[in-house]
Amino acid sequence: MRRKLTCLLTAALCAMALLPGTAHADNPIVQHIYTADPAPLVHDGRVYLYTGHDEDGSTYFTMKDWRVWSSADMVNWTDHGSPMSLATFSWAKQDAWAGQAVERNGKFYWYVPVVNRATGRMAIGVGVADSPTGPFRDAIGRPLVENGEIDPTVFIDDNGQAYLYWGNPNLSYVRLNADMTSYSGGINQIPLTTAGFGTRPNGGNRPTLYEEGPWVYKRNGTYYNVFAAKCCSEFIAYSTAPGPTGPWTYRGTVMPTQGGSFTNHPGIIDYKGGSYFFYHNGALPGGGGYTRSVAVEKFAYNADGSIPTINMTTSGPPPADTLNPYVRQEAETINRETGIETEPASEGGMNIGWIENGDTVKVRNVAFGAGAKTFTARVASASSGGTIEVRLGSATGTVVGRCTVPATGGWQTWTSVSCPVSGVTGTQDLVLRFTGGSGYLFNVNWWQFAA
Repeated sequence: MRRKLTCLLTAALCAMALLPGTAHADNPIVQHIYTADPAPLVHDGRVYLYTGHDEDGSTYFTMKDWRVWSSADMVNWTDHGSPMSLATFSWAKQDAWAGQAVERNGKFYWYVPVVNRATGRMAIGVGVADSPTGPFRDAIGRPLVENGEIDPTVFIDDNGQAYLYWGNPNLSYVRLNADMTSYSGGINQIPLTTAGFGTRPNGGNRPTLYEEGPWVYKRNGTYYNVFAAKCCSEFIAYSTAPGPTGPWTYRGTVMPTQGGSFTNHPGIIDYKGGSYFFYHNGALPGGGGYTRSVAVEKFAYNADGSIPTINMTTSGPPPADTLNPYVRQEAETINRETGIETEPASEGGMNIGWIENGDTVKVRNVAFGAGAKTFTARVASASSGGTIEVRLGSATGTVVGRCTVPATGGWQTWTSVSCPVSGVTGTQDLVLRFTGGSGYLFNVNWWQFAA
């Protein structure tokens, strides 16, 4: 999302949004592309976040691929690119909409709705990968289920039985087999009663609040179904049950109707001693109902297990951990950015690019300890290069080092540059500010400090 080129605000507001020194909050958690429909997964000490991707300038739900991000601290998010797209499913025609991934027996299964080319209806496919970041491949070469509805959520119960739920306007489920790519029995429909899912004002043929986007999980013996309610605009509500298929009891609002998107989509996890609620809004420049952005809030369950009302904030959660600058950190691990984009790197992973004079990348809560002496970055430039300013606190904070980036002969022709730094101690935020001439300056693949 080249916001310098596609900002849909007034020129003055767009300029303000892109000033390197402008203070930014932590929500939305991704700023260089539009993201939607968050589906978090905790695996091996990290949170992996699976999202949809709204195309720039969309006037409908124009979505062609899915994206993966990860974090170890809930404030700095690593961009893992797009490991699955419509092209993954040869039978899919369009609409890479909201899905969810789960791990079982060392494999990762990502359930997503797409339009079946053969029938013209929404169907649910399943991608499979050996890593949480993919690449994913079509697990079965055809739809897993198809009834013209959307928004799958997947849940594995304590006894090993897995369930796939989905639906708009109905709420359906199947019992998945242990292979996670087939199911036993038919498609079952959960009764949408007002006792179970609340009463929709002027509901007509949809008497309950349930709209779409279910998120099913279990906590302390209680099953939760958090869902997008009413339309339009949606809010987030939830129901609970003593078993995975009900009977469900409506419990109330999780997140009221807020923000610049008329849809919303929930995802809830526990991580490093806290509980987190993911959602989307339209908070970025040019954002709206079809150009959405994922955000997250930390919350605490009430003593009786009920979910409190959660409001959208721009501040987001506090750090759940520190970031270690003395190990290699991917340049695409970002808390806030201005101007940059990401792309696949020839050395693997992703790199940041399309860097122009004054662009910045910020990471939070960096644990420098007794002090760093050297900063190293992996860089490439098909132009004349530029300078990386190493700053503390903010884009206008103290400059503690400057690294010169030379021309390397190509945007994927990589070299490492190092420079001394001073006064870098304690735990504080780090900003890399990029300077140079006109046009694109250089790419950055990773960086690391040394004591």
